[in-house]
Amino acid sequence: MMKRPNRTGSIALAISIMYFISCAMPAIAAQPQQKNIILATTTSTQDSGLLDVLLPIFEKATGYLVKTIAVGSGQAMVMGRKGEADVLLVHSPEAEEKYMAEGYGVNRRLVMHNDFIIVGPKTDPAGIKGSRSSIEVFRKIALVNAVFMSRGDNSGTDAKEQSIWKASGINPEGQKWYKQTGLGMGQTLSVAAEKKAYTLADRGTYLALRKNLGLDILMEGDAVLLNIYHVIEVNPAKWPKVNSEGAKAFSDFMVSRQTQDVIRKFGVDKYGSPLFFPDAGKKGRSARQMITNFCFLLYSNKAICSAPA
Repeated sequence: MMKRPNRTGSIALAISIMYFISCAMPAIAAQPQQKNIILATTTSTQDSGLLDVLLPIFEKATGYLVKTIAVGSGQAMVMGRKGEADVLLVHSPEAEEKYMAEGYGVNRRLVMHNDFIIVGPKTDPAGIKGSRSSIEVFRKIALVNAVFMSRGDNSGTDAKEQSIWKASGINPEGQKWYKQTGLGMGQTLSVAAEKKAYTLADRGTYLALRKNLGLDILMEGDAVLLNIYHVIEVNPAKWPKVNSEGAKAFSDFMVSRQTQDVIRKFGVDKYGSPLFFPDAGKKGRSARQMITNFCFLLYSNKAICSAPA
């Protein structure tokens, strides 16, 4: 069984500023009428260890207790549509926009971003290392029938993968080399390592688990691989029994200056750089420019970054 990464340094960092976050939260939140909050979230926030750091801070500061259900972003939104969650933390922007347009969510707010990467065995049978385009990479993998492990779970990562296959003009469904795990990001990485397969992963989860995988980053830096996270409160007008006060408290917490500072520093002690980049408060052109600047910051030697539409 794959060992969970050591997060002692990150947890110590978070605890060191817990006092300031607790002071910043409204005093009334210390005694909530309905204490339990159901958070439906993408698996990457759980597998990377970020929630292991953030949730104890939130619970101590507010008195709420968070039940985390880590699933793909698509399944998290299904839960929201059924009123089975109070708040969502997801990373599938197009699906989120549809979810909001249907009236199931309120107060969708930008939280953070990182990026997707394409990883695979050191032998790199498809010869993708050095490629500058994710579309080119997928075509190379398909050309030589190299094993590709897909999550196949309607998650944000799965949605990004499917959009790249579509852009490449290839339909991998039914091909012997194309496998679907139906699992979260950490488990899919583990299966890909076992099968010596390629897969698309978010950088945060990969870095948190890398030492146990034996998979290399073979392609990174394509602007279309940027990975954006939002927090969304489930609409109480649709589901009056949801804990709307708790959902708002959690949403406010995620975009607070103090929490954004924890996000900014999370992973630096262990990996030399953050696993996520805080973005709260950025909108429209500012958000797009921020993401472009992030891409250039990471890949300054590659003229491949452009602001997403």
